[in-house]
Amino acid sequence: MQFKDYYAIMGVPREATAEQIKQAYRKLARKYHPDVSKEAGAEQRFKEVGEAYEVLRDPQKRAAYDQLGKGPQPGEEFRPPPDWGSGFEFRGASAGDQGFAFEGDPSEFFETLFGRAGFGAAGTRAHHGHGAARDRGEDHHARVTIDLDAALEGATRALTLRVPAVDEEGRPHLRDRTLNVRIPKGIQAGQHIRLAGQGSQPGGAGKPGDLYLEVQFAPHRLYRPEGRDLLLDLPVAPWEAALGATVTVPTPAGAVELKIPADSRGGTRLRLKGRGMPADPPGDLYATLQIALPPADSQSAREAYRALAAAIAFDPRAGFGG
Repeated sequence: MQFKDYYAIMGVPREATAEQIKQAYRKLARKYHPDVSKEAGAEQRFKEVGEAYEVLRDPQKRAAYDQLGKGPQPGEEFRPPPDWGSGFEFRGASAGDQGFAFEGDPSEFFETLFGRAGFGAAGTRAHHGHGAARDRGEDHHARVTIDLDAALEGATRALTLRVPAVDEEGRPHLRDRTLNVRIPKGIQAGQHIRLAGQGSQPGGAGKPGDLYLEVQFAPHRLYRPEGRDLLLDLPVAPWEAALGATVTVPTPAGAVELKIPADSRGGTRLRLKGRGMPADPPGDLYATLQIALPPADSQSAREAYRALAAAIAFDPRAGFGG
């Protein structure tokens, strides 16, 4: 994916004020508008300028975009950091509710970073402050990454959010705020935690809005969550898979014994009912068998492998044919 340098597209420095960005957009929009411009590629340039302005005019998007730095060298592929989008706190409705300021379809770069529903948007939830009661502050939303154990057990975590703010000239910057958040036991990826009164303060004497935290999980050393279910890669020895065995398997509620059927193959999934995420009803745990080969790191081990090769007529590539 190609990195988009929105400042270069607009012809402004990275420290440009909001007014400078607005002036640059008006000038370029007049120059490249398809109805008036005779320049080659004017329509594409008009779309690029509109997309750049959509990001740089919005202090929230601009502050998030600035965290990427200047991007890779020309010709190099760009991929956003794996935790992109986590920890940014935004206010109000999503871009999907408001519509884009530019015409045409957004680039892959814009879609990847901000999405059609708006960067950091908390799904299709209605937000106060846009046609809602004016005596109530806007809701805020953020996507947060937590450890899976907090959801398996229920816990309190200190979460630090980056909140976009602007100076007197409209330049964005980020400030941190840390909240102690109670993680409900059994919460799943994509679900939300509501923190009442942690959104924007209203202009008058009304109530503040709420803060909605969309949950995602950091990688766990054992489990991969899939809705209410948990996936676990279970290493087994070749003889356990071939002959069958009973092995000890870790689960969130404690270790259990699992029977491995004889003639099991790598990739076989075995279900442990009710051993997944705590819920009503609880999820299941699926153990995927991974055949682990003993290392041939001693003379006796090498001799054992040679004896096995001589004793069993086995061609792992028989399915290739020819």
